[in-house]
Amino acid sequence: MQKPVVNVMVKAARAAGNVLLRSMHKLDAINVVEKDRMDYASEVDEQAEQAVIKELRRAYPDAAFLGEEGGAQGKKSNAVFVIDPLDGTSNFLHGFPHWCVSIALVENGEPQHGVIFDPLRNELFTASKGSGAVLNDKRIRISERKDLAGAMLITGFPPRERERAPAHLECVRELLLHAEDIRRTGSAALDLAYVACGRADGYFEAGVKPWDIAAGVLLVREAGGRVCDFRGAATGPMDARGIHGRQLVAGNQKLSAELQKAIVQSGYAVAFA
Repeated sequence: MQKPVVNVMVKAARAAGNVLLRSMHKLDAINVVEKDRMDYASEVDEQAEQAVIKELRRAYPDAAFLGEEGGAQGKKSNAVFVIDPLDGTSNFLHGFPHWCVSIALVENGEPQHGVIFDPLRNELFTASKGSGAVLNDKRIRISERKDLAGAMLITGFPPRERERAPAHLECVRELLLHAEDIRRTGSAALDLAYVACGRADGYFEAGVKPWDIAAGVLLVREAGGRVCDFRGAATGPMDARGIHGRQLVAGNQKLSAELQKAIVQSGYAVAFA
């Protein structure tokens, strides 16, 4: 049975999903701003975030929030809802059907509850620390692939990290000597959810922020997986203290170690020294 807070988070994610679904047929009329070089947000992102916060505040009026669009809001607290109202904004704006809503409740920097909702497929991923991970009421587990041979991997090319693209591409080249293939889907939250349910074997990306990964990291862990940075260390706090971009590797215990080792051997980890 889902925790009461997860039920509220699911309701909030569905509210945001409805905002996004209503807007996807009028993309030409949406106002878009460039937050940074090749990093975009739209009025729909903001509307979806407002829908999430409105729903969460009904149940938790004194809650603290950290949203991709609105930043930190509410009272200072060790517990904060970390929100990405539209993970995959570029996909959404291009009409590419791969984006989601991501919400996590983070306490002292660690995610305790997470929800990732894909409105287009009506897929709802949920997790609570110590209680496992679920997709549409069915328990999920990470893939059992033991090494990179034949692995399906996912990565991302974030706009904030383009100066390191040569090292990233060299890493991809080396990985493709062993892996079956590498995907670049455009939504870190869904990437992690797909690793958690075994649709992909591993994931790595740099430049991700707390709202991109907090819910997905918990899903991977609760599905039996592991997350770390490019050097194998634990990822930092997933609240306002960790607002900077970071590197992330995810997979089962054995494959994540192999993937992290390959990233180091390729020289990509050195780019972040």
